[in-house]
Amino acid sequence: MEGAWEIAFVLFQVWLSIVVGLIVLPAMFGVSLGFTDIYIKVLVKTLEVKAFLLCLVSFQIHNVLSGIIEKDDGSMEEEIGELRRSHPKNLAGGDFTMCDAFYFCKKGIENIVEDQVTQRFTSEELASWNLLTRTNNNFRYISVRLTIIWGLGVFIRYCILLPLRITLAVIGLSWLVIGTTLVGLLPSSNAKNWLSDLVHITCYRICARGLSATIRYHNKENRPKKGGICVANHTSPIDIVILANDGCYAMVGQVHGGLMGVIQRSMVRSCPHVWFERSEMKDRHAVAKRLKDHIADKTKLPILIFPEGTCINNTSVMMFKKGSFEIGGTIYPVAIKYDPQFGDAFWNSAKNNMVSYLLRMMTSWAIVCNMWYLPPMTRQDGEDAVQFANRVKSAIAHQGGLVDLSWDGGLKREKVKESFKEEQQKMYSSMIVGLDCHEASEGPV
Repeated sequence: MEGAWEIAFVLFQVWLSIVVGLIVLPAMFGVSLGFTDIYIKVLVKTLEVKAFLLCLVSFQIHNVLSGIIEKDDGSMEEEIGELRRSHPKNLAGGDFTMCDAFYFCKKGIENIVEDQVTQRFTSEELASWNLLTRTNNNFRYISVRLTIIWGLGVFIRYCILLPLRITLAVIGLSWLVIGTTLVGLLPSSNAKNWLSDLVHITCYRICARGLSATIRYHNKENRPKKGGICVANHTSPIDIVILANDGCYAMVGQVHGGLMGVIQRSMVRSCPHVWFERSEMKDRHAVAKRLKDHIADKTKLPILIFPEGTCINNTSVMMFKKGSFEIGGTIYPVAIKYDPQFGDAFWNSAKNNMVSYLLRMMTSWAIVCNMWYLPPMTRQDGEDAVQFANRVKSAIAHQGGLVDLSWDGGLKREKVKESFKEEQQKMYSSMIVGLDCHEASEGPV
Protein backbone atom coordinates (compact mmCIF):
# COMPACT_ATOMS: atom_id res chain seq x y z
CA MET A 1 0.00 0.00 0.00
CA GLU A 2 2.83 2.40 0.87
CA GLY A 3 4.43 1.71 -2.49
CA ALA A 4 1.19 2.63 -4.26
CA TRP A 5 0.97 5.93 -2.36
CA GLU A 6 4.59 6.71 -3.24
CA ILE A 7 3.94 6.05 -6.93
CA ALA A 8 0.82 8.22 -6.79
CA PHE A 9 2.76 11.01 -5.09
CA VAL A 10 5.53 10.85 -7.71
CA LEU A 11 2.98 10.95 -10.53
CA PHE A 12 1.29 13.94 -8.90
CA GLN A 13 4.63 15.74 -8.65
CA VAL A 14 5.39 15.05 -12.31
CA TRP A 15 1.90 16.20 -13.33
CA LEU A 16 2.14 19.40 -11.30
CA SER A 17 5.64 20.14 -12.60
CA ILE A 18 4.48 19.79 -16.21
CA VAL A 19 1.45 21.99 -15.61
CA VAL A 20 3.41 24.71 -13.79
CA GLY A 21 6.42 24.62 -16.12
CA LEU A 22 4.65 24.44 -19.47
CA ILE A 23 1.40 26.32 -18.78
CA VAL A 24 1.32 28.37 -15.56
CA LEU A 25 4.72 30.09 -15.81
CA PRO A 26 4.32 31.05 -19.51
CA ALA A 27 0.82 32.34 -18.70
CA MET A 28 2.17 34.50 -15.87
CA PHE A 29 4.52 36.23 -18.32
CA GLY A 30 1.94 36.42 -21.11
CA VAL A 31 3.92 33.99 -23.28
CA SER A 32 2.46 31.17 -25.35
CA LEU A 33 4.49 28.07 -26.19
CA GLY A 34 2.13 27.29 -29.06
CA PHE A 35 0.47 24.17 -27.60
CA THR A 36 -3.01 25.68 -27.80
CA ASP A 37 -2.53 26.73 -31.42
CA ILE A 38 -1.38 23.22 -32.36
CA TYR A 39 -4.31 21.73 -30.45
CA ILE A 40 -6.82 23.98 -32.27
CA LYS A 41 -5.34 23.07 -35.67
CA VAL A 42 -5.60 19.34 -34.89
CA LEU A 43 -9.13 19.88 -33.64
CA VAL A 44 -10.15 21.68 -36.83
CA LYS A 45 -8.77 18.82 -38.95
CA THR A 46 -10.65 16.29 -36.80
CA LEU A 47 -13.91 18.17 -37.22
CA GLU A 48 -13.31 18.29 -40.98
CA VAL A 49 -12.94 14.47 -41.02
CA LYS A 50 -16.16 14.21 -39.01
CA ALA A 51 -17.97 16.45 -41.51
CA PHE A 52 -16.73 14.25 -44.37
CA LEU A 53 -18.07 11.13 -42.63
CA LEU A 54 -21.43 12.80 -42.16
CA CYS A 55 -21.54 13.60 -45.87
CA LEU A 56 -20.82 9.95 -46.70
CA VAL A 57 -24.07 8.91 -45.03
CA SER A 58 -25.93 11.82 -46.66
CA PHE A 59 -26.88 13.32 -43.33
CA GLN A 60 -27.65 17.02 -43.22
CA ILE A 61 -27.71 18.93 -40.00
CA HIS A 62 -27.72 22.51 -41.17
CA ASN A 63 -30.77 24.53 -40.10
CA VAL A 64 -32.84 21.58 -38.93
CA LEU A 65 -35.30 23.70 -37.03
CA SER A 66 -34.84 27.16 -38.52
CA GLY A 67 -37.18 28.59 -41.09
CA ILE A 68 -40.30 26.73 -39.96
CA ILE A 69 -42.28 29.86 -40.75
CA GLU A 70 -41.12 32.42 -43.27
CA LYS A 71 -41.67 35.74 -41.58
CA ASP A 72 -42.47 38.96 -43.38
CA ASP A 73 -40.24 41.92 -42.59
CA GLY A 74 -42.80 44.53 -43.61
CA SER A 75 -44.52 46.97 -41.28
CA MET A 76 -47.99 46.44 -39.85
CA GLU A 77 -49.44 48.90 -42.35
CA GLU A 78 -47.81 47.15 -45.31
CA GLU A 79 -48.89 43.66 -44.28
CA ILE A 80 -52.48 44.63 -43.49
CA GLY A 81 -52.55 46.53 -46.77
CA GLU A 82 -51.56 43.30 -48.54
CA LEU A 83 -54.49 41.53 -46.89
CA ARG A 84 -56.84 44.33 -47.97
CA ARG A 85 -55.82 44.25 -51.62
CA SER A 86 -59.21 42.92 -52.64
CA HIS A 87 -60.92 45.57 -50.53
CA PRO A 88 -61.27 49.02 -52.11
CA LYS A 89 -60.99 50.99 -48.87
CA ASN A 90 -57.93 53.05 -48.09
CA LEU A 91 -56.06 52.38 -44.86
CA ALA A 92 -55.79 56.02 -43.85
CA GLY A 93 -59.06 56.83 -42.15
CA GLY A 94 -60.46 53.44 -43.15
CA ASP A 95 -62.84 51.25 -41.16
CA PHE A 96 -62.05 47.99 -39.40
CA THR A 97 -62.40 44.94 -41.61
CA MET A 98 -62.46 41.29 -40.57
CA CYS A 99 -59.43 40.47 -42.68
CA ASP A 100 -57.33 42.62 -40.30
CA ALA A 101 -57.72 39.89 -37.69
CA PHE A 102 -55.77 37.48 -39.89
CA TYR A 103 -52.68 39.69 -39.52
CA PHE A 104 -52.74 39.42 -35.72
CA CYS A 105 -53.51 35.67 -35.85
CA LYS A 106 -50.55 35.15 -38.19
CA LYS A 107 -48.20 37.15 -35.97
CA GLY A 108 -49.38 35.27 -32.90
CA ILE A 109 -48.76 31.86 -34.47
CA GLU A 110 -45.33 32.98 -35.74
CA ASN A 111 -44.28 34.03 -32.26
CA ILE A 112 -45.65 30.90 -30.63
CA VAL A 113 -43.55 28.75 -32.97
CA GLU A 114 -40.42 30.92 -33.14
CA ASP A 115 -40.35 34.29 -31.44
CA GLN A 116 -37.43 36.70 -31.23
CA VAL A 117 -36.97 36.41 -27.47
CA THR A 118 -37.11 32.82 -26.20
CA GLN A 119 -34.86 31.52 -28.99
CA ARG A 120 -32.14 33.87 -27.67
CA PHE A 121 -32.05 31.83 -24.45
CA THR A 122 -31.37 28.45 -26.05
CA SER A 123 -28.09 27.11 -27.38
CA GLU A 124 -27.01 28.49 -30.74
CA GLU A 125 -27.72 26.13 -33.65
CA LEU A 126 -24.64 24.65 -35.32
CA ALA A 127 -24.08 24.26 -39.04
CA SER A 128 -22.31 20.97 -38.32
CA TRP A 129 -22.06 18.69 -35.29
CA ASN A 130 -18.96 19.28 -33.14
CA LEU A 131 -18.73 15.80 -31.56
CA LEU A 132 -20.34 16.96 -28.29
CA THR A 133 -23.45 15.01 -27.24
CA ARG A 134 -24.96 18.19 -25.79
CA THR A 135 -25.30 19.60 -29.32
CA ASN A 136 -26.48 16.58 -31.29
CA ASN A 137 -29.45 14.31 -31.97
CA ASN A 138 -27.65 10.97 -31.52
CA PHE A 139 -25.46 11.68 -34.57
CA ARG A 140 -22.71 9.58 -32.98
CA TYR A 141 -24.64 6.42 -33.84
CA ILE A 142 -24.96 6.91 -37.59
CA SER A 143 -21.53 5.48 -38.45
CA VAL A 144 -19.08 3.08 -36.78
CA ARG A 145 -16.13 5.29 -37.69
CA LEU A 146 -17.93 8.35 -36.33
CA THR A 147 -18.72 6.48 -33.11
CA ILE A 148 -15.03 5.61 -32.69
CA ILE A 149 -14.00 9.26 -33.19
CA TRP A 150 -16.66 10.39 -30.73
CA GLY A 151 -15.55 7.80 -28.14
CA LEU A 152 -11.93 8.92 -28.49
CA GLY A 153 -13.08 12.50 -28.00
CA VAL A 154 -14.92 11.57 -24.78
CA PHE A 155 -11.73 9.99 -23.43
CA ILE A 156 -9.63 13.04 -24.31
CA ARG A 157 -12.13 15.55 -22.88
CA TYR A 158 -12.90 13.77 -19.61
CA CYS A 159 -9.67 11.89 -18.86
CA ILE A 160 -7.05 14.39 -20.07
CA LEU A 161 -8.52 17.87 -20.54
CA LEU A 162 -10.84 17.89 -17.51
CA PRO A 163 -8.15 17.03 -14.90
CA LEU A 164 -5.77 19.51 -16.54
CA ARG A 165 -8.36 22.29 -16.54
CA ILE A 166 -9.43 21.65 -12.96
CA THR A 167 -5.78 21.82 -11.89
CA LEU A 168 -5.32 25.14 -13.68
CA ALA A 169 -8.55 26.55 -12.24
CA VAL A 170 -7.45 25.66 -8.70
CA ILE A 171 -4.02 27.20 -9.26
CA GLY A 172 -5.50 30.36 -10.80
CA LEU A 173 -8.10 30.95 -8.08
CA SER A 174 -5.60 30.14 -5.32
CA TRP A 175 -3.18 32.64 -6.83
CA LEU A 176 -5.95 35.26 -6.94
CA VAL A 177 -7.05 34.79 -3.32
CA ILE A 178 -3.55 34.54 -1.83
CA GLY A 179 -2.03 37.22 -4.06
CA THR A 180 -4.73 39.85 -3.57
CA THR A 181 -4.80 39.19 0.20
CA LEU A 182 -1.06 39.78 0.48
CA VAL A 183 -1.13 42.84 -1.79
CA GLY A 184 -4.00 44.22 0.30
CA LEU A 185 -1.67 44.39 3.31
CA LEU A 186 0.53 46.97 1.57
CA PRO A 187 -0.05 50.71 1.98
CA SER A 188 -1.68 52.56 -0.92
CA SER A 189 0.91 53.39 -3.56
CA ASN A 190 1.68 53.00 -7.25
CA ALA A 191 3.62 49.84 -6.42
CA LYS A 192 0.53 48.33 -4.76
CA ASN A 193 -1.61 49.17 -7.78
CA TRP A 194 0.96 47.60 -10.11
CA LEU A 195 1.16 44.41 -8.03
CA SER A 196 -2.64 44.21 -7.84
CA ASP A 197 -2.93 44.46 -11.63
CA LEU A 198 -0.22 41.80 -12.01
CA VAL A 199 -1.99 39.37 -9.67
CA HIS A 200 -5.37 39.86 -11.35
CA ILE A 201 -4.19 39.55 -14.94
CA THR A 202 -2.01 36.53 -14.09
CA CYS A 203 -4.99 34.75 -12.54
CA TYR A 204 -7.19 35.39 -15.58
CA ARG A 205 -4.46 34.27 -17.97
CA ILE A 206 -4.08 30.99 -16.08
CA CYS A 207 -7.86 30.48 -16.09
CA ALA A 208 -7.96 31.24 -19.82
CA ARG A 209 -5.31 28.57 -20.44
CA GLY A 210 -7.47 26.27 -18.33
CA LEU A 211 -10.26 26.64 -20.92
CA SER A 212 -7.91 26.23 -23.90
CA ALA A 213 -9.00 29.74 -24.81
CA THR A 214 -7.90 31.25 -28.10
CA ILE A 215 -8.79 34.93 -28.06
CA ARG A 216 -8.25 37.35 -30.93
CA TYR A 217 -8.23 40.98 -29.80
CA HIS A 218 -8.93 43.64 -32.41
CA ASN A 219 -8.34 47.43 -32.34
CA LYS A 220 -6.30 47.42 -29.14
CA GLU A 221 -5.76 51.15 -29.47
CA ASN A 222 -9.37 51.55 -28.21
CA ARG A 223 -8.82 49.65 -24.96
CA PRO A 224 -10.74 51.16 -21.99
CA LYS A 225 -8.85 53.75 -19.99
CA LYS A 226 -8.94 54.53 -16.29
CA GLY A 227 -11.95 56.52 -15.14
CA GLY A 228 -14.12 55.12 -17.93
CA ILE A 229 -16.90 52.53 -18.24
CA CYS A 230 -16.45 49.39 -20.33
CA VAL A 231 -19.73 47.90 -21.61
CA ALA A 232 -19.99 44.61 -23.50
CA ASN A 233 -22.57 42.13 -24.72
CA HIS A 234 -23.03 39.23 -22.31
CA THR A 235 -22.96 35.55 -23.26
CA SER A 236 -21.29 33.82 -20.33
CA PRO A 237 -19.67 34.36 -16.92
CA ILE A 238 -16.35 33.66 -18.64
CA ASP A 239 -16.78 36.96 -20.52
CA ILE A 240 -14.93 38.42 -17.54
CA VAL A 241 -11.99 36.06 -18.07
CA ILE A 242 -11.92 36.91 -21.78
CA LEU A 243 -11.90 40.67 -21.14
CA ALA A 244 -9.56 40.69 -18.14
CA ASN A 245 -7.04 38.52 -19.98
CA ASP A 246 -6.01 41.66 -21.85
CA GLY A 247 -6.41 44.31 -19.16
CA CYS A 248 -7.62 44.95 -15.62
CA TYR A 249 -11.11 46.15 -14.69
CA ALA A 250 -13.05 47.10 -11.59
CA MET A 251 -15.90 44.61 -11.26
CA VAL A 252 -19.44 45.57 -10.29
CA GLY A 253 -21.77 43.11 -8.62
CA GLN A 254 -23.67 41.86 -5.63
CA VAL A 255 -21.95 40.56 -2.50
CA HIS A 256 -22.10 36.76 -2.29
CA GLY A 257 -21.38 34.18 0.36
CA GLY A 258 -19.43 30.94 0.24
CA LEU A 259 -16.42 30.55 -2.05
CA MET A 260 -17.50 33.48 -4.21
CA GLY A 261 -17.64 35.67 -1.12
CA VAL A 262 -14.10 34.67 -0.14
CA ILE A 263 -12.86 35.61 -3.63
CA GLN A 264 -14.73 38.94 -3.57
CA ARG A 265 -13.39 39.95 -0.16
CA SER A 266 -9.81 39.12 -1.13
CA MET A 267 -10.11 41.01 -4.46
CA VAL A 268 -11.47 44.19 -2.92
CA ARG A 269 -8.51 44.37 -0.49
CA SER A 270 -6.11 45.12 -3.31
CA CYS A 271 -8.35 46.80 -5.89
CA PRO A 272 -11.42 49.09 -5.56
CA HIS A 273 -14.04 46.75 -7.00
CA VAL A 274 -17.64 47.89 -6.48
CA TRP A 275 -19.59 45.27 -4.53
CA PHE A 276 -23.15 45.99 -3.35
CA GLU A 277 -25.21 44.42 -0.61
CA ARG A 278 -28.54 42.95 -1.73
CA SER A 279 -30.46 45.83 -0.10
CA GLU A 280 -28.29 48.42 -1.91
CA MET A 281 -28.92 46.86 -5.34
CA LYS A 282 -32.56 47.94 -5.15
CA ASP A 283 -31.57 51.56 -4.47
CA ARG A 284 -30.75 52.99 -7.91
CA HIS A 285 -29.56 56.30 -6.50
CA ALA A 286 -27.09 54.63 -4.12
CA VAL A 287 -25.74 52.46 -6.93
CA ALA A 288 -25.43 55.43 -9.30
CA LYS A 289 -23.64 57.51 -6.65
CA ARG A 290 -21.00 54.85 -5.99
CA LEU A 291 -20.39 54.37 -9.70
CA LYS A 292 -20.10 58.14 -10.25
CA ASP A 293 -17.63 58.42 -7.39
CA HIS A 294 -15.55 55.63 -8.93
CA ILE A 295 -15.31 57.10 -12.43
CA ALA A 296 -14.64 60.57 -11.02
CA ASP A 297 -11.26 59.25 -9.82
CA LYS A 298 -9.15 58.97 -12.99
CA THR A 299 -6.60 56.80 -11.18
CA LYS A 300 -9.06 53.93 -10.72
CA LEU A 301 -9.54 51.07 -13.16
CA PRO A 302 -12.36 51.27 -15.70
CA ILE A 303 -15.63 49.74 -14.54
CA LEU A 304 -16.81 46.62 -16.37
CA ILE A 305 -20.59 46.40 -16.88
CA PHE A 306 -22.85 44.10 -18.90
CA PRO A 307 -25.91 46.31 -19.52
CA GLU A 308 -28.13 43.47 -20.81
CA GLY A 309 -28.34 42.15 -17.26
CA THR A 310 -28.50 38.51 -18.40
CA CYS A 311 -26.71 36.07 -20.70
CA ILE A 312 -27.77 35.93 -24.38
CA ASN A 313 -26.87 33.01 -26.66
CA ASN A 314 -24.13 34.55 -28.81
CA THR A 315 -26.50 35.39 -31.68
CA SER A 316 -27.83 38.81 -30.71
CA VAL A 317 -27.69 41.83 -28.43
CA MET A 318 -30.79 42.70 -26.41
CA MET A 319 -31.88 45.91 -24.70
CA PHE A 320 -29.23 47.72 -22.66
CA LYS A 321 -30.41 48.95 -19.26
CA LYS A 322 -30.09 52.72 -19.17
CA GLY A 323 -28.53 52.95 -15.68
CA SER A 324 -24.97 52.56 -16.95
CA PHE A 325 -25.49 55.43 -19.38
CA GLU A 326 -26.98 57.91 -16.91
CA ILE A 327 -23.94 58.36 -14.69
CA GLY A 328 -21.84 60.21 -17.28
CA GLY A 329 -18.26 59.50 -18.22
CA THR A 330 -16.79 57.91 -21.32
CA ILE A 331 -18.22 54.62 -22.55
CA TYR A 332 -15.83 52.08 -24.07
CA PRO A 333 -17.92 49.53 -26.03
CA VAL A 334 -16.61 46.00 -26.52
CA ALA A 335 -18.09 43.34 -28.81
CA ILE A 336 -17.54 39.64 -28.00
CA LYS A 337 -18.35 36.83 -30.42
CA TYR A 338 -17.66 33.16 -29.63
CA ASP A 339 -17.06 30.43 -32.21
CA PRO A 340 -19.68 27.74 -31.38
CA GLN A 341 -17.82 25.12 -33.42
CA PHE A 342 -15.55 24.33 -30.46
CA GLY A 343 -18.03 24.68 -27.60
CA ASP A 344 -21.18 26.51 -26.57
CA ALA A 345 -20.17 29.33 -24.22
CA PHE A 346 -23.77 30.42 -23.51
CA TRP A 347 -24.92 30.01 -19.90
CA ASN A 348 -28.59 29.15 -19.63
CA SER A 349 -29.02 29.92 -15.94
CA ALA A 350 -32.60 28.60 -16.01
CA LYS A 351 -31.32 25.17 -17.02
CA ASN A 352 -27.81 24.83 -15.57
CA ASN A 353 -26.41 25.99 -12.25
CA MET A 354 -22.92 27.44 -12.09
CA VAL A 355 -21.20 24.15 -11.20
CA SER A 356 -22.79 22.17 -14.05
CA TYR A 357 -22.09 25.05 -16.45
CA LEU A 358 -18.40 25.14 -15.52
CA LEU A 359 -18.25 21.36 -15.97
CA ARG A 360 -19.66 21.80 -19.48
CA MET A 361 -17.04 24.43 -20.24
CA MET A 362 -14.20 22.31 -18.91
CA THR A 363 -15.31 19.34 -21.00
CA SER A 364 -15.78 21.35 -24.19
CA TRP A 365 -13.12 21.26 -26.87
CA ALA A 366 -11.99 24.86 -26.45
CA ILE A 367 -13.15 28.46 -26.14
CA VAL A 368 -12.43 30.40 -29.31
CA CYS A 369 -13.64 33.96 -29.65
CA ASN A 370 -13.04 37.36 -31.22
CA MET A 371 -13.17 40.57 -29.22
CA TRP A 372 -13.34 44.05 -30.72
CA TYR A 373 -12.55 47.26 -28.87
CA LEU A 374 -14.76 49.99 -30.33
CA PRO A 375 -13.91 53.72 -30.30
CA PRO A 376 -14.95 55.47 -27.06
CA MET A 377 -18.41 57.05 -27.08
CA THR A 378 -19.94 59.89 -25.08
CA ARG A 379 -23.47 61.18 -24.71
CA GLN A 380 -24.37 63.71 -27.37
CA ASP A 381 -26.25 66.97 -26.88
CA GLY A 382 -30.00 66.39 -26.66
CA GLU A 383 -29.53 62.62 -26.33
CA ASP A 384 -31.15 60.90 -23.35
CA ALA A 385 -29.78 57.81 -21.61
CA VAL A 386 -32.05 55.40 -23.52
CA GLN A 387 -31.01 56.78 -26.91
CA PHE A 388 -27.35 56.68 -25.90
CA ALA A 389 -27.70 53.06 -24.73
CA ASN A 390 -29.37 52.08 -28.01
CA ARG A 391 -26.61 53.77 -30.03
CA VAL A 392 -23.90 51.88 -28.14
CA LYS A 393 -25.84 48.62 -28.45
CA SER A 394 -26.22 49.04 -32.22
CA ALA A 395 -22.48 49.68 -32.59
CA ILE A 396 -21.64 46.51 -30.63
CA ALA A 397 -24.14 44.42 -32.62
CA HIS A 398 -22.85 45.69 -35.95
CA GLN A 399 -19.19 45.04 -35.08
CA GLY A 400 -19.81 41.57 -33.65
CA GLY A 401 -22.14 40.43 -36.45
CA LEU A 402 -24.99 40.05 -33.94
CA VAL A 403 -28.71 40.71 -34.31
CA ASP A 404 -29.73 44.03 -32.77
CA LEU A 405 -32.94 43.48 -30.76
CA SER A 406 -34.92 46.02 -28.77
CA TRP A 407 -36.46 43.40 -26.47
CA ASP A 408 -35.62 43.38 -22.76
CA GLY A 409 -33.55 40.37 -21.70
CA GLY A 410 -35.60 40.40 -18.48
CA LEU A 411 -38.36 38.68 -20.47
CA LYS A 412 -36.32 35.53 -19.83
CA ARG A 413 -37.97 35.44 -16.39
CA GLU A 414 -40.82 37.97 -16.59
CA LYS A 415 -44.04 38.49 -18.51
CA VAL A 416 -44.30 40.96 -21.37
CA LYS A 417 -44.96 44.49 -20.12
CA GLU A 418 -48.34 46.02 -20.83
CA SER A 419 -46.58 48.93 -22.57
CA PHE A 420 -45.47 46.58 -25.38
CA LYS A 421 -49.04 45.47 -25.96
CA GLU A 422 -50.30 49.05 -25.86
CA GLU A 423 -47.73 50.09 -28.47
CA GLN A 424 -49.17 47.58 -30.97
CA GLN A 425 -52.70 48.76 -30.17
CA LYS A 426 -51.70 52.37 -30.78
CA MET A 427 -50.10 51.53 -34.11
CA TYR A 428 -53.24 49.77 -35.32
CA SER A 429 -55.60 52.46 -34.03
CA SER A 430 -53.55 55.10 -35.86
CA MET A 431 -54.33 53.31 -39.14
CA ILE A 432 -58.04 53.24 -38.34
CA VAL A 433 -58.41 56.87 -37.25
CA GLY A 434 -55.91 58.19 -39.81
CA LEU A 435 -53.16 59.45 -37.46
CA ASP A 436 -49.43 59.37 -38.10
CA CYS A 437 -47.93 56.29 -36.38
CA HIS A 438 -45.36 58.38 -34.48
CA GLU A 439 -48.10 60.76 -33.34
CA ALA A 440 -50.27 57.89 -32.22
CA SER A 441 -47.45 56.32 -30.22
CA GLU A 442 -47.25 59.47 -28.08
CA GLY A 443 -50.96 59.75 -27.31
CA PRO A 444 -53.50 57.52 -25.60
CA VAL A 445 -55.45 54.90 -27.51
